[in-house]
Amino acid sequence: MTIFALSSGNGISGIAVIRISGNEASSVIKLLTNKKLPVPRVATLTKINNINTSELIDEGIIIWFPGPKSYTGEDMAEIHVHGSKAVIQALIKSISEIKNCKLAEPGEFTKKAFQNGKVNLLKAESIGDLIYSETEIQRKQAIKIIEGKSEQIFNDLREELVKILSYVESKIDFPEEDLPKKILQEVKDTSEKTLNKIKKILDDQKVGERIREGFKIAIVGPANVGKSSLLNYLSNREVAIVSESAGTTRDVIETHLNIDGYPVVMSDTAGIRDAKNEIEKKGIRLALKRAEEADLRLVVIEPKNLDFTGFLKDLFDENSILVINKSDLKRFELSEQLKKLDHVKISIKNNENINQLISKIKNKLKNKFITSDDVLITRERHRQHLESCMQYLLEFNKKCDEESFDLAAEDLRLATRHLGMIIGKVDVEEILGSIFDHFCIGK
Repeated sequence: MTIFALSSGNGISGIAVIRISGNEASSVIKLLTNKKLPVPRVATLTKINNINTSELIDEGIIIWFPGPKSYTGEDMAEIHVHGSKAVIQALIKSISEIKNCKLAEPGEFTKKAFQNGKVNLLKAESIGDLIYSETEIQRKQAIKIIEGKSEQIFNDLREELVKILSYVESKIDFPEEDLPKKILQEVKDTSEKTLNKIKKILDDQKVGERIREGFKIAIVGPANVGKSSLLNYLSNREVAIVSESAGTTRDVIETHLNIDGYPVVMSDTAGIRDAKNEIEKKGIRLALKRAEEADLRLVVIEPKNLDFTGFLKDLFDENSILVINKSDLKRFELSEQLKKLDHVKISIKNNENINQLISKIKNKLKNKFITSDDVLITRERHRQHLESCMQYLLEFNKKCDEESFDLAAEDLRLATRHLGMIIGKVDVEEILGSIFDHFCIGK
């Protein structure tokens, strides 16, 4: 089937781009223009007509990309028209009436590009990440992977394993022949070296996933200390309902922020206290769970209650900032225990020391993202395959020591397969849906 879709954003715009890919792409262009195909890869101004009535839809630009030299590897075309809803709808309706043409599913253009060998799986994923990037650090990470650094490293690791697998399989094919000591030592050394490289890659503090998904910050503390007010202030909008009545927030409220180019998912949680009903108890359980999962906790208290015991003490570590809100209400002295903690006194009402708090948050972010130049893992999928590869290599080394080469070879094959799954070197049909379903339509 030939696919088509609006590839530019929805809504009124100066220009809209409709993309077409497949065997019928040339027929679509000829039917819409009543002319022969334009010169490849040259922007050609032409009239675009309704295929049934020959009525003019718009005057626009067509760019023709004959396969395989196109994004998808197939015959492909882009139609640039004025970005009104009426023009777009008329053009899409006209194309849909052409035989063997269908509206593209999310990510289907990039899926075709992968299936036709134009991009590998890592690059395909990163194209999606680039489309949805909201901060500079997310954009840079996606670009680095598109440029191929990660692909090269994973390919090199896989090729090393394939090489030693050939040695082990030769031993299986000729069991009466002993592997030369030099070759056997190379097998062991290469396996151990690859294992150590994978361990180093996995020991990355999950920076890549944090950049892609957002650094998780949880605002936690007792009821009615100003947690929702703090979320609203940092978000610069009314995200959460604010009330003087304690227990207003029952569920976890999330908002995505951009703090100095760092992506952040900020969560406001239910106030911790002796709950009066089951709904509030559930909210408190969710609050404690979100606090445990967070990369950074803003533990908010107020001068009326500076008691730092129970859950507050349990939640506070190097990934926490103690925030003493409502510091404008009365003069107070912090205990020696609180002074030792990373803390800041603020007043959201009077806008006091908020910049100091934001500065502390920024410093925490910078420390977490300090290794971002070496990011290789950006998704849990990558991590799972590397962990599986590592486990099979450990088994391989053990069986090689026991000279059980038949069993060791299977472990090495599986280790190699898991590395291949990261970049798409093996059959990956089972994971394609989950990857490309998250793309926008038209990409």
